[in-house]
Amino acid sequence: MMITAENILLIGSILIFCSILISKTGYRFGIPTLLLFLLVGMLFGSDGLGIQFNSASDAQFVGMVALSIILFTGGMDTKLQEVRPVMVQGILLSTVGVLLTTLLTGTFIFYISGWNSTNIELTFMVSLLLAATMSSTDSASVFNLLRSQRMNLKENLRPMLELESGSNDPMAYMLTIVLIEVISSGSELSAWHIGQGLFTQFVFGGIIGYAFGRFAIWMINKINLSNSSLYPILLLSLIFITFTLTDFVKGNGYLAVYILGVVVGNAKLAFRKDINTFMDGLTWLFQIIMFLTLGLLVNPHELLDVAGVALLIGLFMIVIARPVSIFACLLPFRHISHKARLFVSWVGLRGAVPIIFATYPVIAQIPGSNQLFNIVFFITLLSLVLQGMTIAKVAKWLKLDLPQEKEGNDFGIELPDEIDSQLHEIILTPELLKSGNRLADMHIPQGTLVMLIKRGNEFLIPNGQAELHAGDKLLIISENKSVPQAQ
Repeated sequence: MMITAENILLIGSILIFCSILISKTGYRFGIPTLLLFLLVGMLFGSDGLGIQFNSASDAQFVGMVALSIILFTGGMDTKLQEVRPVMVQGILLSTVGVLLTTLLTGTFIFYISGWNSTNIELTFMVSLLLAATMSSTDSASVFNLLRSQRMNLKENLRPMLELESGSNDPMAYMLTIVLIEVISSGSELSAWHIGQGLFTQFVFGGIIGYAFGRFAIWMINKINLSNSSLYPILLLSLIFITFTLTDFVKGNGYLAVYILGVVVGNAKLAFRKDINTFMDGLTWLFQIIMFLTLGLLVNPHELLDVAGVALLIGLFMIVIARPVSIFACLLPFRHISHKARLFVSWVGLRGAVPIIFATYPVIAQIPGSNQLFNIVFFITLLSLVLQGMTIAKVAKWLKLDLPQEKEGNDFGIELPDEIDSQLHEIILTPELLKSGNRLADMHIPQGTLVMLIKRGNEFLIPNGQAELHAGDKLLIISENKSVPQAQ
């Protein structure tokens, strides 16, 4: 079946519908939802139900749009107070770690190239190119797994992993582009060329991302729009303006939108709840679209031709290249335990980003690029299955997991940033009611109000004479940072 303007809406809707239903079932068995989206795309593709989609450039465009939204949302959810203690570690992992992974994996690929048991013959430059496309962890996969499973980790590991995955794409992207230029032109690899390119990408990406972040905050807080639903759409337009403008001046758009998200997410922002709800839904939609598109792009039968060598390369990256890079980067930080270093090594998830980067050699018509794409795709599947399905178990095995933190409250109420107060919940016990079973008997502290009472599935409006029962849950608004204690 060919994708046409007449049937794309129907087919796309069916794909998304099936993906969501299948992901609900897969989640019960610990299967990453993004892996299921990828598999649904493959099921409906050329070797499955026959949808023909073979445009690497279209897939690249979808990936660019999706990653811009995913990285921005990830940046918005990144809390600076949590990231500051691990800022240096995260930056080292996202730069030096990516470079070391590329060098180690590229050397290994070149070493096994030409073996009788492998069916690849790659030059050293092409071997490095293949390694570079896979050298960064996938932000969509890491954000999705850590947040959908609400993983809480010791040693401040979660912000470190999110910072690494959100900021290491520029390094992998730059290495991929530089190596393509070197191979296409036949010139030699120049450390000066790489250094200059990285400097330009990081400087312009950082400056433009921060500048547009401050502008976005000012604009949203000052402008008076007739409908609150327009504020997240306004912000979405600024995301794409930031990306395209940064790319136009040869900076890194992915880094820029991530920094934009960090700046916006850590400032006082009007209509934050509306914006968060809109961006979360849009992020999920484009994650599904991106993984479905990449699943449609691949021809599964071609993966069999590279399965052996891809398995060898993938296991080398997971077991040797990634751990060596992580341990080398974290060597100066003696306070980080060996268990924590092992866990960071294991969370080297590959996902949509490597596959999207693997489309660049295809579009540039690098010799053997289709084979490179299939190898990257196979390794992504291997990583999502082997690592994605075991992250929670490895955290428990290494005793790095903590109890999950509850998000929000049972009343579904949030306060705007402008209100300098906090919401808390208190469950009434017989001890708290020993002075009386009315609010007036509880001596609620000054500056504190009981907003609602939840009794089972019933919500009650409180008053001083309201009769309270053990097990009732009170929603309290307080000016104090600490949870008020009923007397």
